Amino acid sequence: MIPIHDENRDRPLTPFVNYTLILINIVVFVYQLSLPGTAALNEFIQKYATTPTDITQGQNLITLVTSQFMHASFLHIGGNMLYLWIFGDNIEGRLGHIGYLVFYLLSGVIASLAHVVVNPTSNVPSLGASGAVAGVLGAYLVMFPHARVNTFIFLGIFFFLTRLSALLVIGFWAVLQFFSGFTEITNRTAQTAGEGGVAYFAHIGGFVAGLLVGIIFSRVPPANPNRYGQRY
Repeated sequence: MIPIHDENRDRPLTPFVNYTLILINIVVFVYQLSLPGTAALNEFIQKYATTPTDITQGQNLITLVTSQFMHASFLHIGGNMLYLWIFGDNIEGRLGHIGYLVFYLLSGVIASLAHVVVNPTSNVPSLGASGAVAGVLGAYLVMFPHARVNTFIFLGIFFFLTRLSALLVIGFWAVLQFFSGFTEITNRTAQTAGEGGVAYFAHIGGFVAGLLVGIIFSRVPPANPNRYGQRY
């Protein structure tokens, strides 16, 4: 299931913060690709990605923010930026430019801290915008559950395009994160959970933060309701 576009007109302002966040992520990823060799890339990751043991020792706390703009592969950044492009503009429209920026960064910080809490002894750096994007998805789910999302559905070698509610698209994504996260916990072996794989509890932490913000702001009317289009 891959969303490609939402039909939500609830966007009263140009989401230039969302556009800027996407641009920064792309620029940082291009910079990572330009680094001369694996050693230089690993040094960059060690310096700016979030390492749980550093955070538990109160060190390199700035990486809770810097790691949000780093990605491990084209697929990693492509998926995150696709979701941010589709769902971020409406959240910025509801929260305002400054409010959205604070919310986005805070969701990413909470997401990283959730990963650290679950993996406090891990020395493996974690990076990516997934936690912050998960916050955006959580807020969108609460604020616009009935917005229609054009989505590709894959069934083996067959696929088709359909319109689904945000409740179904984001809800399906959330169920996968919670299932995968708790499966990771229950199936732990000698290898530290989260090492070299997906930090599912970062997704969960960011998503829960977004849900809470969505609940709070869904009860607050827009500052200028007449500027808003169709309500969902």
